[in-house]
Amino acid sequence: MSYPEVAPVRRPAAVTLAAAVLALMVAGALAYAVTTLVVLGGTVEEFRSAAGATTARPDEVDTVVTLIRVSAVLSAVVTVLAALLLVGLIVGLLAGRRGARVATWVVCGLGLLCGCCSVAAVVGERAAPLRLGGGRVSGDLLGLVGDAYPSWWIPVNAGLSVAQALGYVVVAALLAVPAANAWFGGRRAPAAPPVTPPFPPR
Repeated sequence: MSYPEVAPVRRPAAVTLAAAVLALMVAGALAYAVTTLVVLGGTVEEFRSAAGATTARPDEVDTVVTLIRVSAVLSAVVTVLAALLLVGLIVGLLAGRRGARVATWVVCGLGLLCGCCSVAAVVGERAAPLRLGGGRVSGDLLGLVGDAYPSWWIPVNAGLSVAQALGYVVVAALLAVPAANAWFGGRRAPAAPPVTPPFPPR
């Protein structure tokens, strides 16, 4: 007589490790969001100082400053929302929900793509800065933006993007091991039947 496969009651180490990696990524994302807002003020001041040595008009400088501020705030908000999404996935993974594993794989794929795009954007920005409106002055101003950030900002961003991509690859692989398949796909071991007390003596 065959019996249905019963998943182990204890959570597999691979699932726990995947959740730990995601938790580490959440901490990194929140730290990045806070750091982005902290360095914003100094970056704007440094940019204004450098732009003062150019022939740019005040309104052109203000336009780029607005772009810097909006980009920083949007980046911080998106990062926090992504961190909250990862927290929800962590809870689902630790609870053994199948939908959480599928959603995590989707997020890992998108996160890997975003990480690669971030690295490409950083490299492209350093190689050929964007031009606002196609003018020489605008191009010169945008070329000053990268130098206005702290010297460690761009290397740290590139490093975080690479670490993010690797983290998603590790999480996706951990959730695909056989032990994880049993945890998410099998039946939980049934609870032990209640012990029936012996009949009292007559």
